[in-house]
Amino acid sequence: MAEKQTPRRKKIVFMGTPGFAASTLQQLIDWDGCQVIGVYTQPDRPCGRGQVCRPSEVKTLALEKGLPIFQPVNFKEETDRQELADLHPDLLVVAAYGLILPQSVLDIPLLGAINVHASLLPKLRGAAPIQRAIMNGDHVSGITIMQMEKGLDSGPILLQLAMGIGIDDTAETLHDDLAEMGGKLLIEALIKQNEKILHPMVQDNDLATYAPKLQKSEGLVDWNRPAQKIHNQIRGLFPWPGTWFFWERRPGKTVKLTLYPGSIGDPVEQGTAPGTFLGMRGDCLAIACKDREYLLPKVKPAGSKALDAKSFFCGYLNQGIC
Repeated sequence: MAEKQTPRRKKIVFMGTPGFAASTLQQLIDWDGCQVIGVYTQPDRPCGRGQVCRPSEVKTLALEKGLPIFQPVNFKEETDRQELADLHPDLLVVAAYGLILPQSVLDIPLLGAINVHASLLPKLRGAAPIQRAIMNGDHVSGITIMQMEKGLDSGPILLQLAMGIGIDDTAETLHDDLAEMGGKLLIEALIKQNEKILHPMVQDNDLATYAPKLQKSEGLVDWNRPAQKIHNQIRGLFPWPGTWFFWERRPGKTVKLTLYPGSIGDPVEQGTAPGTFLGMRGDCLAIACKDREYLLPKVKPAGSKALDAKSFFCGYLNQGIC
């Protein structure tokens, strides 16, 4: 009987930019079933107060591993498309790259392109599925491995795996959990692809919802809303772009307070004005929402360091007497 031949290691070009993508790339590197022959990531861009150009997390990892790095602005130039073609990839693997790839790029690899997306497609197509899931109050998220086509996250589904969203999950915690899951599910999909047992499923476009890019303006908190919706907003936008409101410390003196995720407290008394500080509840500072108290463990006044609730209460609300 002839020996079963081991499949040739796929030559993969990886495309991604932030930490979510870096986790996927690391798991690809660690897997012995493929060879990462090139890494594409967004160009270095100025960030922070000093507007210093910093490499993406994917670029940092690729530099550490000695992988070839490519950073085109887009693929409109023929030279950029030819540079990719000259690598002769079997497959593109894309995770949070930040560009919609044209068909001319998707046609280059022998086996096309697959995407690691942080939602259960067709729900939450787009740039910010993790944050939008929490902001929407969803109880379930997950990972979809998708065959890419021209369009926004609309290609056939190859594999999916769900993950519950806890009441205290933030965009940061859910991101980290999904990033780990995404790499593992990608490897499973690649193994099934080798074994020719993947069964693509066309998405139902009638069920599609969208997760547009976050805007800083979405961080402004309106305390006239129910506490649950405010809780979803604060944890969905943590750590970026963050949430805040303008507190009138005294007439003519307004302070911008950046908020940290907390928890929902007891119902507020009828007639309590939303946005009113109500005192300490254990280690947290209570503030009135439309229906219930919101319990803040920490706040950051503009121009100051972050303060735990008791320090803020003593320094700003109780004239320093505690």
